[in-house]
Amino acid sequence: MFFNTNGKLIGRDGCRVPLPWTSSGSSFGFGPEGSKAHLPQPDWMADFSVEKEEQDPASTLNFYRKALALRRELQAAEELEWVSEEDKDVLCFSRPGGWQVVLNLSDKSIPVPEGEVLLSSASVKGGQIGTDVCVWIKK
Repeated sequence: MFFNTNGKLIGRDGCRVPLPWTSSGSSFGFGPEGSKAHLPQPDWMADFSVEKEEQDPASTLNFYRKALALRRELQAAEELEWVSEEDKDVLCFSRPGGWQVVLNLSDKSIPVPEGEVLLSSASVKGGQIGTDVCVWIKK
């Protein structure tokens, strides 16, 4: 931001910003209460604080928490078996314990394989996995 505004604004580059814990305060809860951040954090970061994301069941934070809990629950031998797919833009593998990962990188929706959807990076509608969506399925 400093270089983009010819030194008029001091700011962060967007990829090395402290994690916003709260949606208020000068440093969004990163550091002691009342302390001022060395470099300001953009106001829009308040919407992505842990405080806000904990309240949203569909947030990235809650998605990762669910994935980590499932990983512990489903943990088995560190093995996988590639599942042959006709579409080379669909990554699919099975894990010990009877579950499967399907990642649709194609430009069209694909049918959800049989089984219970345990986790999905986006909603699965009409029995279809959308573009750029990953699902974990219990067979």
